[in-house]
Amino acid sequence: MKEPQGPKANRTKPLYMISVAAELTGMHPQTLRVYEQKGLVSPGRSRGNTRLYSQADIDRLHLIGRLTDEGINLAGVVRILEMRERAEARDDEIDQLRARVRELEDQVSEFRTQVRITALAPYDGKGPEQVLRGFLQGNVGD
Repeated sequence: MKEPQGPKANRTKPLYMISVAAELTGMHPQTLRVYEQKGLVSPGRSRGNTRLYSQADIDRLHLIGRLTDEGINLAGVVRILEMRERAEARDDEIDQLRARVRELEDQVSEFRTQVRITALAPYDGKGPEQVLRGFLQGNVGD
C-alpha cells in the first residue's frame, strides 16, 4: 500500500505514547490495549516497542468512544468501522475515476480538434508543405 502524502500523512504519523493518547481520548490505557487486541485500533510502534498513536488513531478512538457511549457493543463498533472504511475507499476510488474521466474528456476534446483541423486541410496525397501552402492561400481542399 502506498504511504499517504500531504495532510493524510500528518494524520497517520505515530506521535503519542499510550498515556498521552489515554488523556486525549479520556480513556484508560488498559481500554486502549483492549481496543488494540480487538483490532479496533493499530498504533505504531517505536524502536523500543512502545505504542505510538497517530492523530487518526486518536480520532478513531473518539469515534469508538461515542459509539460505545450510545450503547453499541464492540462487535457492532467493528462492523461500523469496517463499513466506514469501505465507504472511504469507495470515495477515494470515485475521486480517482472522476480524475480519469476528466483526463479522457480532455483527450477526446483534443482528438476532436485534430479531426476538425484535418477536415479543413485534407491530405489527398499531397505533401505537408503543399497542404499548408494551399491552406494559407485559401485553397482549402484543392
